[in-house]
Parts: sequence; structure tokens; C-alpha cells
Amino acid sequence: MSIDKQTSPQAVVEELTGRLAGYRMKSGITQEELAGQAGVSKRTIERIESGCDTQLTTLIRLLQVLGLADRLNQLIPELVVSPMDMLQSGNKPPKRARRKKEAQINNPWKWGDEQ
Repeated sequence: MSIDKQTSPQAVVEELTGRLAGYRMKSGITQEELAGQAGVSKRTIERIESGCDTQLTTLIRLLQVLGLADRLNQLIPELVVSPMDMLQSGNKPPKRARRKKEAQINNPWKWGDEQ
């Protein structure tokens, strides 16, 4: 199954945990061996492979044991700041997202009962 923006979160979890189980089996590692190497219980591996939610740190540990941790860069690529953005911000990374003042001026607030 291909994961796209229309795929429900639960379907994504089930697909990813199924893929994880496939990589484990392809590597010839038992659930018990994977659990021992990742520092989690065998029951945790069973639950993950059956599609239950897991903690992010547990997932990272499993990916490291299976040799897949380098693919996390594809999941959330490093944010690249353009030179123009750096110049405009004075070489300071943004600390939070802000709305532009133009949007606030163009769409002034109304009570809702105004015509």
C-alpha cells in the first residue's frame, strides 16, 4: 500500500508497523532478539507489529537495530534556510510563526452581525 495525504493516521500506523515486521523477518531477527537489542520487551514488539501505537523513542530504537535509522532524514528533512531569509531575519532563526500584518489589515475583525 502506498501512503499519501489521503491515508488515515490509523492506516499509516498499520502500514508502517507491517513494514517494520517485514524488515525484521527479512533480517532473520526474532521478536525476542529485536526486543533485547532495542532494550524493550517482547510484548512491546508484538504490540507494535500488530498495529498498536508506540512511543517515538521506541520506534527510533527499532529502526537503529534494523539499520533503518538513516531513513528518518527522509521522514522529516532538515529545514534549509535560504540566504535571503537569513538576511531578512538578521541571521537569527525564527522562534515562532507569526501572521503577517498585511493579512490582518486586509481582513479586519468583525462582530459577525455586521452587513
